[in-house]
Amino acid sequence: MFAAIDMYGASGTRRRRQIVMAEFVLGTAVLLALAVRFVAHSGWLWATWALGCAVNYGALAVHAVALYPQGRLEAALEGVDVRSEIRRYSIAQLLLFVPALIAGIAASQALHRDRDPND
Repeated sequence: MFAAIDMYGASGTRRRRQIVMAEFVLGTAVLLALAVRFVAHSGWLWATWALGCAVNYGALAVHAVALYPQGRLEAALEGVDVRSEIRRYSIAQLLLFVPALIAGIAASQALHRDRDPND
C-alpha cells in the first residue's frame, strides 16, 4: 500500500508515477553504492544500515514496477481513502530508514496473501 499511495499522490498523474518509481529504483542503487563505500571506508555498521535501507527501497521499487501498468494502481487503491492514507504514510516514510523493516513487512504481507484461501 505504501508504494501505491506514494505513486498515486493527490491526483494519480502518470508523471508522478514515473517520478516515484525513479525515486525507488535510484534510491536502491544509491544506497547499495553507499553500502559498498561504507564497507571500504567506514566499517560494517554503516554498511549494514545502508544495505538494510537499500532493501527497503528495493521492496518498494519492485512493488512500484508491478503497479505501473495502466489500471493496476487504480485497482490496488479501489475503496481506499487516499487523502487519509497520504497523511498516515507521510509520517511512516521515516520507517524507510529502519534497516529492512519495510522489506520485512512486504515479505510478510506477500506470504500472508499467498496463504489466504479467500484471495
